[in-house]
Amino acid sequence: MLGTAFPASRLLLVEQPGPWGRAGLPASRFNPAAAAALVARAGERGIRVLAIRRPGRTPRGIVRRWALVDCRSGREAARWGSYESDADLLELPLDGSAGEPTQQLAYLVCTHSKHDTCCALRGRNVAGALHEVRPGLVWECSHVGGERFAANVLVLPTGLLYGRVLPFAAAEFVAAAEAGEVVGALLRGRIGLPPSAQAALAFAYEHLAVRQVDAIRLVQAHRVQDGQAIVRLSGPHGLIDVTVLVERHEGDRLTCDRPGPGRFLGYRPVSAAPVDD
Repeated sequence: MLGTAFPASRLLLVEQPGPWGRAGLPASRFNPAAAAALVARAGERGIRVLAIRRPGRTPRGIVRRWALVDCRSGREAARWGSYESDADLLELPLDGSAGEPTQQLAYLVCTHSKHDTCCALRGRNVAGALHEVRPGLVWECSHVGGERFAANVLVLPTGLLYGRVLPFAAAEFVAAAEAGEVVGALLRGRIGLPPSAQAALAFAYEHLAVRQVDAIRLVQAHRVQDGQAIVRLSGPHGLIDVTVLVERHEGDRLTCDRPGPGRFLGYRPVSAAPVDD
């Protein structure tokens, strides 16, 4: 799963109850023209739009919410607000000046069945289990990629994306996240970072026996050359260089909806070495 988190580090979450089509918000009951304009405006600023909804049945007459989330290292922040008309969001400032800031973590679980049934089949039970632990802080969300790793859970604003999360471990998962810890066995990566850097971070957390998210930070990720990349990290004991091999793989049934053969890139960290001063 390493290195499979998506490249956007800033998100606009838009609550839209009811079904979502394959395209997410633009293919929902949200006004199509407003959705297209909102996605385009956010995209110009490097912000990814995700549709969200509450686990289970949404109460009638609920005021819909939105959130602007920044997952960049050292800038982690989330601001929440509400809206009544779809057109209201076309005037929403995307510079982080609107909404109320919060220190609470939010948990997004992909349940986007129209994109891939794996997400709904595995995601909804996990969303329900997390909701029992942290009601009001858990949202079902549209496509985050990596359907074969469902159930996928994105923790915000840390930006850590996890795969193969199971319902019975919901309480332990939440406890680790709120303690600022990484759940290494389930980690896909951190959104917004190059795939090689995501894989290197996961490798460093494990092999340095470090559990705190902010104890290791990316310094530089070199471009892939001859099938490998060198990623420099800052850890508790100084700088380290992690070597990550980039390999092409073939496999069957990479998603529930596409059972045939497919191809993907794998990011395999193989070594870490301290950087001499």
